[in-house]
Amino acid sequence: MKVQLENIKPHKKSSIRLLHDPKLSDLFFWHFHPEYELVYIEGANGTRHVGEHISTFSDSDLVFIGSYVPHLNFDYGIKTTYLKEVLHFNVDFCTTVLKQLPELPKVPSLLENAQCGIAFYGDTKIEIGNRMKRLYKMTQFEQLLEVFQILKLLAESDEYQLLHEKPVLSDRLKSKQLRLQKVYEYISSNYQRKIGVPDAASLLNLGNEAFCRYFKKVSGTTFTNFLNQYRITQAKRLLLSGKNISETFHESGFESLSYFTRVFKKVTGENPTDFKKRMGN
Repeated sequence: MKVQLENIKPHKKSSIRLLHDPKLSDLFFWHFHPEYELVYIEGANGTRHVGEHISTFSDSDLVFIGSYVPHLNFDYGIKTTYLKEVLHFNVDFCTTVLKQLPELPKVPSLLENAQCGIAFYGDTKIEIGNRMKRLYKMTQFEQLLEVFQILKLLAESDEYQLLHEKPVLSDRLKSKQLRLQKVYEYISSNYQRKIGVPDAASLLNLGNEAFCRYFKKVSGTTFTNFLNQYRITQAKRLLLSGKNISETFHESGFESLSYFTRVFKKVTGENPTDFKKRMGN
């Protein structure tokens, strides 16, 4: 199945957009968009894949994702009955309204942390999940008032985990990052075969050296490192789905088991066998 990396167009007639129980379990949808996203899912065991972070969740999950942070749909591959609620927050609403309200003094920090990805747990997850499940029955204005309460509770909670130590994408890099979207899409469609710098450089009409300098300046890493990290992310997904190590290194685009094992340990800090055991697969 082709992995897609694409933008979701913002809803122009509302500051927020509610997606009530959208079903995408058959689609591997790797994407990003300008809106902030709050997603709640229950009744399922699945994969939490935000930026470079990948882990599993059990029974339910509540995650707040920042603007332009790439992520996978949380219901991918789920075969059981489940419920999902997704809230999108218009980026202008977040920057010009939420960050300016003195009644919500902790929300600006919440929005900043969202650029790292935030997973909530405990009573916070339960309460916010219950509130989100009731949103679709409300009028648009009632939804807006409830959203203020939801954001206040999230901002004041200490029951959370940051999924990255640093923001995945800063504001000043967004436009340049979008230019690299062609490269990301090319990688997502072709990572299983051999990919070289000339292949990627031609997409931006740059020479090899100029492309390498540009890619490192914008992404913060070399093209080879990025490609390896992407392949290791896919390898983690395959291992979590039950694939064995031999199947995994072939299907994630590596030409030899030894190189796959070396790169996997460099990127994750552990070898594939230990990762598979730790995750219970």
